[in-house]
Amino acid sequence: MAELLVERYETMPPQLRVAARFVLDHPQDVALMSMREQAHQAGVSHSTMMRLARWLGLDGYEDMRSLYAKAMRQPGSLSGTSARFLETQPAGDGGFSTVGVVADMLAAQIASLGEYSNATQFIAAADVLAGSRTLFSLGLRSEQAVAQHFAHTLSFLGREVRLLDASGAMGIDALRGAGDGDAVLAISLAPYSRATIEVARQAAERRVAIVAITDSSVSPLARMARESIIVTTGSQSYFRSMAPALAATEILAALIAAKSGANAEGKAREVEEELAALDVYWKPPR
Repeated sequence: MAELLVERYETMPPQLRVAARFVLDHPQDVALMSMREQAHQAGVSHSTMMRLARWLGLDGYEDMRSLYAKAMRQPGSLSGTSARFLETQPAGDGGFSTVGVVADMLAAQIASLGEYSNATQFIAAADVLAGSRTLFSLGLRSEQAVAQHFAHTLSFLGREVRLLDASGAMGIDALRGAGDGDAVLAISLAPYSRATIEVARQAAERRVAIVAITDSSVSPLARMARESIIVTTGSQSYFRSMAPALAATEILAALIAAKSGANAEGKAREVEEELAALDVYWKPPR
């Protein structure tokens, strides 16, 4: 069902797109919540949810709920769901419950990356990145730290990763000469940075392979990517969580290291020794 939603997404009327994205991004809610509750969460009318089901060739929305409920009974089949921790913080507990709730949510989000369907996405994405001639990393605003972390991690394998950042408005210049055989790891989570999408689009026009870390299979980045890794961004506070995206880059780095066939541990040790010789690291006074 998810594949069909993605396939038909571009041809849907605007309101159906909103409903379809909710279904794609919240499969567990589709299985557990009533149609009216889902419509409220998605910000559309309940009749729109019914029209979505008919658009997909189903008799009614209950048929869609039944399909997702059946899938949920199969371990690992619903990926990308956000853990829900509805406990409220008891008054006067000094914040201990907040620590526990946030830590539990992050642990659940990161653990879900290891589910079978997600693992296949990682392996396919790592194949593209590991086999590239030149490798770029793209992430702006909140995602910039994630892109930098990916580049820094791979540097310990001796693999240069060029950052397409906004520093001095010169980041996109690194795409000069890029083309078929090169790859970009692009990170963008809603609300999507316009500059990230534009740079990725220009890279794709040059036949550079796009591998996306994003939050929806119908995000603007996923729709132009050769391979996509879908992560959740749910949080118990006002901010988006970057932890799953950051963890995703470390999984990719580990897969790329394994696929390189090189002595990753030995190479990392050489880099550490060279950096130590350059006095990069703090040393205790003697």
